Amino acid sequence: MTEWSTPHLKAILIGNSGVGKSSFMTRFVDHRFTNLYRATVGVDFLTKEITIDKRSVILQLFLHQIWDTAGTERFHSLGTALYRGAHCCLLVFDVTSSISFDALEVWKKEFLVQACPSDPSGFPFIVLGNKIDLDYREVSTKQAQQWCSEIGAEYFECSAKEDIGVDSTFHSAARAALHSKYTMWKMEKPSR
Repeated sequence: MTEWSTPHLKAILIGNSGVGKSSFMTRFVDHRFTNLYRATVGVDFLTKEITIDKRSVILQLFLHQIWDTAGTERFHSLGTALYRGAHCCLLVFDVTSSISFDALEVWKKEFLVQACPSDPSGFPFIVLGNKIDLDYREVSTKQAQQWCSEIGAEYFECSAKEDIGVDSTFHSAARAALHSKYTMWKMEKPSR
C-alpha cells in the first residue's frame, strides 16, 4: 500500500506543561526517553506508521503547548487551525499533580471550541495519566476512571520513562481515530 492510499489519522495531545506529552510521543515514535526537560513552545509533530486491525495507518501526532504568558494569543489562534480535522484527542495529565488532572476539563472544552467537530458528544477522547513510575500520586486510578466514565473517554495509566502503556494508548487512539475518520467519511459521503 502506498503512503497516499494509507489512511492518515490526526491525533492531538494536550494538557498542562510538564505532564510528559513530548516524552510520551518520543517514546512511541523513536523508542527513547530523556530526563532532560525541553519545553514545547507552539507545536511539535511526529508520525508513525502502525497496523490497526490488520490495516496500515499513518498516525500523525500533534502536540500543542499554550503558555499562560503575554504571547498566548499568538499560539491560541494556531490551535484552531491545528485542531480542525483531528480524529482523536489525547488529554494528558501527571498522576502526581492534581492540578494537571483538574485542568483536563478546561483542555477538553477548549479543544471542542477550537476543533468544532461535527459531533462533539461523540468525538473520541483518550485520557492518559502519565508518570506512574513515581513513588507517589495525587490522582487515584479510581478518580481518573470515574471522570473518564462521565465524559465517555478511555483511560490509560502510563510511564513514558519506563515505557509502560505507551503502545497500547496510541494504538487505542489510532483505533478511535480510524473509527472517527470512517464515521466522518460516511457522514460526508453524498448519498446516491
